[in-house]
Amino acid sequence: MFLSRQLIAAGLLIGSVTQGMAQVTQDEIRNGFREHAVMAQFHRWYQLYERPAGGIDNALDILTSDVVISSGLGTANGHDEYASRVAQLPDTWRNAHFLKSAQITHGDDGAMNLSAQVTYQNEGLLPDGAVREAELTYTVSLAQGEGLLPLLSNVKIEQNSESQADVFEDAYAENRMRSLVHYWLALIEDPARNAAPVQEILAEEFSLNFSSGAITDFAGFEAWLAGPGSQVSASTHILSNFSAQDLGDDQYSLSVDFDWAGITPDGVELVAKTRHNWTATNDVTERFARIKTVDVEVLEPFRPREN
Repeated sequence: MFLSRQLIAAGLLIGSVTQGMAQVTQDEIRNGFREHAVMAQFHRWYQLYERPAGGIDNALDILTSDVVISSGLGTANGHDEYASRVAQLPDTWRNAHFLKSAQITHGDDGAMNLSAQVTYQNEGLLPDGAVREAELTYTVSLAQGEGLLPLLSNVKIEQNSESQADVFEDAYAENRMRSLVHYWLALIEDPARNAAPVQEILAEEFSLNFSSGAITDFAGFEAWLAGPGSQVSASTHILSNFSAQDLGDDQYSLSVDFDWAGITPDGVELVAKTRHNWTATNDVTERFARIKTVDVEVLEPFRPREN
């Protein structure tokens, strides 16, 4: 049982709905880090629309140079056409996007496709402050980028319905924090165990408060990822009960439950469930927000998965 104690103490058990994990296949576990990378990028897609101050460069950063984007506004080919389209949007509009469901499929060549259902809100298009609401289907193709994060190569947006909402709800905090969480999971699940990219999402002063004690510098994180973080050969996490809050002054908090499943080097399948509470600091012009603190509570202890 040494492995289980080490995993729990290190705070590796970052997630799962263990009943749901009973249905997750080994292939899905092994592909988990790739799918988190997809979702990190997809939640970034909305941020230019929800906080234009983030700048067009961050939006183009998630797209291939020859991207094709089609919607009710027409088709944009490549970065220049897309940037020109976005520049025409009124700066008085407020936009919000709420992800309802997402499904990712994998091709034989490593390419991935995403189908997502999204509720979109806009304040500014309709007169008298009315809030427009539409149900959208996104069909997205992704190509491998230079690093772990894939790039969107084709984006098709179809509107399924349109109505009016009673009030406008700002979605930036949720999309910004979900993007951060998914990228964190992609990096720590990646079998390459490359710690360097994690520096981008850690605040200058941070504390990862795992049961084994707080990690407060990058050297400590590197040691954790190379040691306790590498005790499984593959793992994946399912998010539930996610909530994010804007605390003001570019500070955010989030709470999320993680259902986690992992496979040890000798093939033993493990499950667990934890709750994470984070604080983060945000510079809207950076690719991701940055983690300040992580506090972990074990909800369901580590154990072998039942067949």
